[in-house]
Amino acid sequence: MPFLLADSFQSSLEKLNGEEQKAAKLAAFELQINPAHPGLQHHRLDNIKDKNFWTARASRDIRLIFHRVESSVMLCYVDHHDPTCDWASRRKIETHPVISTAQIVEIREMVREIQIPLHSVAETAPAPGPKRPFAALTAADLRGIR
Repeated sequence: MPFLLADSFQSSLEKLNGEEQKAAKLAAFELQINPAHPGLQHHRLDNIKDKNFWTARASRDIRLIFHRVESSVMLCYVDHHDPTCDWASRRKIETHPVISTAQIVEIREMVREIQIPLHSVAETAPAPGPKRPFAALTAADLRGIR
C-alpha cells in the first residue's frame, strides 16, 4: 500500500521543537511499517467532513493526522492534540477536477448577519378596533330588547 506525505505534513512538522519532531517521525515510521501498531492508538476522527481522516498518537500530546483509504495512507498534519483535531475538522481530500490529483481542501464556513427590517408604529396603519354591533342603539333601545 502506498504511503504518502502531504506538503502540509512537512510544513507542520517543521513548526514543532526537536523532541516533538523526533516523536512524530518515529510514529510516522511505525505507521508506515505497521499501521496496526498498538502504541499508535489510532482511531477515526468524529464530527468531521472527511470520514477518512484518522489520528495516531506520537507522544503524550503530539498527534498525527492521516488520510486512509483502501489504496493508500497519506500523512497530512502533525501538531498538539487540539490543533490537529481542529485542522482535520476544517478539511477534506478531493480529486482535482482538471489534473485528477488529490488535493486537501479547506472548508470555510461563513457566518453572515441578516438584517431584519423593523417597522415603527407610525409606519403601520392603526389596527381596527373591536366590532361593536350595538353601538348605534341608545340606552332606551337596549333596555327594550328582551
